Amino acid sequence: MTIQGDVPGSLPQSYASLGALFAEMSEFLPADRISREAGTCWAYGMDNSRLHHPADIVAFPLDHDEVQRVVRCARRHSVPITTRGRGTGTAGGSVPLQGGVVVVMDRMNQVLEFRPEDRLIRVQTGIINADVQRIVSAAGFFWPPDPTSNALCTVGGNLGCNAAGPHAVKYGTTRENVLGLKAVAGTGATVIAGTETTKGVVGYDLTRLLIGAEGTLGIITEATLKLTPLPDARCLIRAFYPNMHAASQAVSRLMNQPATPAAIEFIDGNALNLMRSHSTNPDALAIPESAGALLMIEVDGMSESLANQTDLIQAAARGDTDEQAALISLEIARTPQEMALLWSARKALSPTLRLVAPKKINEDVVVPVSRVPLLITALDEIALRHSVKIVNFGHAGNGNIHVNLLIDPDDPAQSAAADDALAEVFSTVLALKGTLSGEHGIGAVKREYIRDEIAPETLLLMHGIKHVFDPDGIMNPGKKIPDAIAPPAKPGKSK
Repeated sequence: MTIQGDVPGSLPQSYASLGALFAEMSEFLPADRISREAGTCWAYGMDNSRLHHPADIVAFPLDHDEVQRVVRCARRHSVPITTRGRGTGTAGGSVPLQGGVVVVMDRMNQVLEFRPEDRLIRVQTGIINADVQRIVSAAGFFWPPDPTSNALCTVGGNLGCNAAGPHAVKYGTTRENVLGLKAVAGTGATVIAGTETTKGVVGYDLTRLLIGAEGTLGIITEATLKLTPLPDARCLIRAFYPNMHAASQAVSRLMNQPATPAAIEFIDGNALNLMRSHSTNPDALAIPESAGALLMIEVDGMSESLANQTDLIQAAARGDTDEQAALISLEIARTPQEMALLWSARKALSPTLRLVAPKKINEDVVVPVSRVPLLITALDEIALRHSVKIVNFGHAGNGNIHVNLLIDPDDPAQSAAADDALAEVFSTVLALKGTLSGEHGIGAVKREYIRDEIAPETLLLMHGIKHVFDPDGIMNPGKKIPDAIAPPAKPGKSK
């Protein structure tokens, strides 16, 4: 899908000053770090969504000061700015819907300070998540946010969407693992937020406000990350259940006892069937024929206490005597080799999905853990009603479900059916008191659906915040929150 022409929320300007802007930026960015070349602008006009719009200028800054100069120049010329890391997002958050300047952050990839004694590392936000993990693991630490794309995604992208991953159930999302930030607001001003301590209540919490804002308030250039010691030991439990209802009951039991799992991943029956039918060696996956749901439960901690934790978690996964009939099988892996073998079924899913539907739609939604079975049942009904194959997997401990619509978007009939199905998926999630995104962000794809979740009065407050940070509306326009609509007048009051 290519978005061209007028876009909701677009800036009322003609780009007549693009040449002047390019000339001004070229005074401080060398020729190998700024471009108007058509191929470059085309390449940086897309991310991992189905949206595309070419940039007008692509800039590759190396530090905070260069980012600040880019923002100030763009503001003077009323040209929009879109921030980009590696483009792994699926919601169109880094697609320059109105052209303008794309600020590519992946050359800002330096470690600025590493203080293991204070459990922190300060980095430029273009650094890759996996590189941070490699650096800090040598000193016995890890940074808990671990999205599936961690080998490619940048810390800045994690910050922009408040990304998480499997271990958020125990260690929290990005917001819980960042101490402070340095950013450039849409005004061109430097914002320094947070502290280097784990406690502090001075001023408003701008750190948590900027995280998850998807570049609509400013560009985060540096981040002080809160590190966690690597666990002394870990093991992995793989449990099969006849259906998602039984698996969800197990998740509720797992989350309501003292030994908190490090991760709880699930795969639904549709996904298991897909893996069975497309695997070249189904026996190696060891998926029982009667299985309609799979839980992967990771346990970590000190080696001397791991056995006791594992016993508690295994008991919760099994249930009491009356519930044990709902458990089909349970295996425990205690060595790295055994864990890799048990993970094989989960790791086989993504390649299978890519094989079946290379252009599938992948949405992430969240509902209360107890309502996951209701959502899965509703998703099956939606799939049947719209003749769309839907498979689901995700982070069960948070109720974060990745809803995959296996369609060909180049087929107009399938694309229309998917649009109708998605609208119904989102309305179902909200009816279950859930939220429309857990970690993929809103971007452009979900922007207009946000009105169904956020009240008009609250949206107006959010637009007020946006105006303070970005009075000219140049920061990632057309993303995150829809245009404001004034709330209705109160009875007896004039507008």
